[in-house]
Amino acid sequence: MDTVEVNGLRLAYSTWGAASAPPVILLHSLGESGSAWDVVAPVLAGTHRVYAVDLRGHGSSDRAGEYSFELMRDDVRAALDALGLAKVTLIGHSLGAVVSWLLAGEDPERVDRLVLEEPPPPVAANPPRTLPDDPDPDAPFDWNAVAAIYRQRNEPDPTYWDLLKRITAPTLVIAGGRQSQLPQDELARIAELVPDGHMTTIPVGHHVHRDRPEAFIAAVSAFLS
Repeated sequence: MDTVEVNGLRLAYSTWGAASAPPVILLHSLGESGSAWDVVAPVLAGTHRVYAVDLRGHGSSDRAGEYSFELMRDDVRAALDALGLAKVTLIGHSLGAVVSWLLAGEDPERVDRLVLEEPPPPVAANPPRTLPDDPDPDAPFDWNAVAAIYRQRNEPDPTYWDLLKRITAPTLVIAGGRQSQLPQDELARIAELVPDGHMTTIPVGHHVHRDRPEAFIAAVSAFLS
């Protein structure tokens, strides 16, 4: 694993593929790490330089005093600068999908293509997200990060919808269908608001790339080609 210093934190990341290939950044969901992409990344590395990042408070990256979607977006932007990556493809799952679309909306020139796997829409979570009564102290992530993101999920910023309209990259929304806890009509709305947005459904639930990796890779590979 390599690390990069951003915003006073050390972010860990793993890489696959030729250094000269077009870059793809993989961003994981809440409570996971870059290792969640270990099945997907080597396949994408056949055509791309793949970076799987541990977001702040997750995996081997540093814990922080503050957490939010926006701070994680800023970390990823700073990591791209530090790594000399002017324009990238972003692929994000859940938390990572929101971070990806915030970056793509704020800095559209930095994103070549965008894949949003089961992105939580900016509507109040139903039921509201709450921390477990007895969280595991040995979890490979900071529970403060989970609490902060849950607060944002429970009281979402409605301006996130407007950012979708500013994305210029071709965008693929991958939905998990009726087995997912996310409202699928809102995922369709996300795809509709992006000017060059498309949606495909792989009916397996929220963890599409984990539970149906072959179908996920096929959809993403076709989109990137």
